[in-house]
Amino acid sequence: MADDRPNFEGYSCPLPIARYPRVMLAHGGGGKLTQELIEQLFVPEFRNPDLEQLHDGAMLTIGKERLAFSTDSYVVHPLFFPGGSIGDLAVNGTVNDLAMCGARPLYLASAMIIEEGLSMDDLWRIVHAMQIAAHNAGVTLVTGDTKVVDRGKGDGIFITTSGIGVIPPGIDIHPRHARPGDVILVNGPIAQHGIAIMSVREGLQFDTTITSDTAALSGLVEAMLAAAPGIHVLRDPTRGGLASTLNEIAGQAGVGMTLQEDAIPIDEQVRGACELLGFDPLYVANEGKLIAIVDPADADRVLSAMRTHPLGKRAAAIGEVAAGPAGIVTLKSSIGSSRIVDMLSGEQLPRIC
Repeated sequence: MADDRPNFEGYSCPLPIARYPRVMLAHGGGGKLTQELIEQLFVPEFRNPDLEQLHDGAMLTIGKERLAFSTDSYVVHPLFFPGGSIGDLAVNGTVNDLAMCGARPLYLASAMIIEEGLSMDDLWRIVHAMQIAAHNAGVTLVTGDTKVVDRGKGDGIFITTSGIGVIPPGIDIHPRHARPGDVILVNGPIAQHGIAIMSVREGLQFDTTITSDTAALSGLVEAMLAAAPGIHVLRDPTRGGLASTLNEIAGQAGVGMTLQEDAIPIDEQVRGACELLGFDPLYVANEGKLIAIVDPADADRVLSAMRTHPLGKRAAAIGEVAAGPAGIVTLKSSIGSSRIVDMLSGEQLPRIC
């Protein structure tokens, strides 16, 4: 029998990504280097039709059921921040990835890598936050795994959550479905999560506390799909922010996009903090926001459904899909000037989710 075990003797990475001899933080930042890592290393090694969808989760057909399956890891620092913790973040993030596939989330699994010395009180707070978040999202945590690593090797705790959900009949959501003329919607003010994290790290003081927007968006998506089952694209703009996510969609769909700067909702305190820290809010992480790309005939109906939901009260139409140039996102200012909004090229905010 042939021996199919890999032989790595004298092996070196033959891919373009090998210009980086070591992995950098930016490879996990959700921008260009993350995209290169996925497209040049992971996809070629594991190539299959389900993986190549490159959606927020895999969409699988088993028997008569269409399922969404997703997994994500959470390494946020600090573990507790205004508006949430690594615990509810881990649940909400995976629930949202399933919801962006149009699925109704059902079950979660969780694996925890805990550092020796973590306070048992902190561990309980994290686990309790996960339980509350799962209850609020209507999902059940059904299996998991626990590992403990040496002191100094785990930064407190890392959490991986995986989830599975059912996609209702007639729902067909995919980044490649964005079409020229489609309207781009967002469910509320952007950049809140990233700035909430940074305000703690940097000790910034504001008139009121900037809190993370971490939330499970499955109920909002359900209301949107009830209003218009034909929504073309749903994505949650987490790492890399709004700009990087829209660039990903534009590239996958082979379309251009035009955003209206004054239509994008940003709270003034968040805007001020971004100016103070030198960040562009378009690239700052979100954990309770979604982008919807919809047919113009459905836009008003979907926007109205979003605004009637607690997580979409400040929803707005922020731009439209254009025929081209393909893969290019353009931002128009209130004075009529335009600039290209590229994908995040480095690591703006490490350890953000």
